[in-house]
Amino acid sequence: MRTAGGTRLPIPAGFSLIAGPCSAESLTQLRTVAACLDGLRRRGYPVEALRAGVWKPRTRPGHFEGYGEEALGWLQQIKAEFPDLPLMIEVATPAHTQAALKAGIDRFWVGARTVSNPFTVQALADSLRGSGLTIRVKNPVSPDLALWIGAMERFEKAGLKVEAVHRGFGMYNAAPYRNAPLWELPIELKQRCAGLRVLCDPSHIAGQARYVSEIAQLAVDLEMDGLMVELHPAPETALSDAAQQLTPEAFSDLLAGLCFKHIHTNSDRLETLRRLIDETDRELIAVLAHRFDLVRQMGTVKKEENLSVLQLNRWQTVLAQRAEWARASGLNPEFAKTLFRCIHTESVEIQR
Repeated sequence: MRTAGGTRLPIPAGFSLIAGPCSAESLTQLRTVAACLDGLRRRGYPVEALRAGVWKPRTRPGHFEGYGEEALGWLQQIKAEFPDLPLMIEVATPAHTQAALKAGIDRFWVGARTVSNPFTVQALADSLRGSGLTIRVKNPVSPDLALWIGAMERFEKAGLKVEAVHRGFGMYNAAPYRNAPLWELPIELKQRCAGLRVLCDPSHIAGQARYVSEIAQLAVDLEMDGLMVELHPAPETALSDAAQQLTPEAFSDLLAGLCFKHIHTNSDRLETLRRLIDETDRELIAVLAHRFDLVRQMGTVKKEENLSVLQLNRWQTVLAQRAEWARASGLNPEFAKTLFRCIHTESVEIQR
């Protein structure tokens, strides 16, 4: 909780911490994690809930799928021993929600696979209608912002309070992480849905414990509203997601090392730089407008000469050349490729 200069800043109001094992594996395991979280709460950390998987959706059959209602019994015992520590579990079917409500579970979240199916989301929303609960909705596996928003809207229409959880997206190559962060999507979500709280699940983005702290810090830097972290007393023995879970000690170290920064400033230097950036961006827009005017002229020539809109060889040459120009100017060539792919897509549309 220190800035780069060493000044201690408090955790901002409204920031929340949710933590616990990927799967509830035993009463002893849950009791150890609960004691850790309760101790952190007593020390002033904003611990909102202990999370634990009761039913585990697995990619292939035959793997550990959670202890189900037996685990709910363990959680009831934890609630009796730690009455000030709310409990949170994942639900994926109406039967899950009814069993969890009967067991007195305080909070729910909906996982990425479930969010990807609107029929399942609607069935869950209907089963929770009138409960008044707050439900955390993880992003779908695919980077589909409309699908994520649509899932939250279904719960809102059922009268539930909704928060989002960013856990990364399944991509062909997300190395070195398990899931691609694609931070632009949770940022865009915040812009579209004013007032929506968005938490980050660094464990599922990371896939490996050694990356969790750096992702958590980046989430803080990007003004996410909390963290949802997996921790286990002995991660090497975990029945699911062993590689990405932190020990209680490592989780305490993560929290102690988080650097919260000022959001607002009256710095004249920063305001000067912002004005210069605004002016530069205006120039960029003007240059792009000129470029697209040239694209329209090219479209007219292609039509008159009966040429196809897409000239693949030319496009491949342009993409490689712009990447080299970027490299020579000290810019990331992959960024340049991404930028010019967007420009090319719009250019093709204009010429069509």
